[in-house]
Amino acid sequence: MKLSGKWTALAAAVAVFGSVVAVSGPALAQSDEFKPKSAGDFVIRARGIAMMPDESTSSSDLTVGKGELTDDYVPEVDFSYFVTDNIALELIAATTKHDLDWKNPNVDLGSVRLLPPTLTLQYHFMPKERFSPYLGAGINYTFFYDEKPGTAQSISYDDGFGYALQAGFDYAITGAWSLNFDVKKVFLDTTITTNLGAGPINVDADLDPWVFGIGIGYRF
Repeated sequence: MKLSGKWTALAAAVAVFGSVVAVSGPALAQSDEFKPKSAGDFVIRARGIAMMPDESTSSSDLTVGKGELTDDYVPEVDFSYFVTDNIALELIAATTKHDLDWKNPNVDLGSVRLLPPTLTLQYHFMPKERFSPYLGAGINYTFFYDEKPGTAQSISYDDGFGYALQAGFDYAITGAWSLNFDVKKVFLDTTITTNLGAGPINVDADLDPWVFGIGIGYRF
């Protein structure tokens, strides 16, 4: 199955991250005091993310087959501002590259890069504790660029708005430093227009990627 490899890799990453937290927790509890989350805090995080499209496609011009996008793994930077001790705004910035293939019949439709800035409003539970989970929801606008047509004569993607749901947690290390695990579900639609030689073909694509991130943050 297409997702089996994704979930195996994700489970391994979560297991490693959980092991680090579990093993280091008692030692950290005896180390320097940590900085609790507070209104007015500004946080910068660096994460490694896995961008995993959960795509579905439909087209009145192509009545058979389906489109598939590859995953990508890239660094990401995000910025958060705490409006209150519990409520924060987060903006993420990253760009990913994905290959697009049409299956049955098999057609190489090249690749595309995505720039999907996403702004979420978060609620942080237990902001004064070392372990502090959060939930969030927000909006997204995705720019598609650097399109490569593959074996097609041309290809283009429509930019557009989407929305996102989010869950994660911070684990304070010492001082203003913390570990972070984060998962987002981004609901993103686009129209792909390509030309295989017999005129333009429109494909409606729901990309709806999962975005899994692990990283470290510093709070000012």
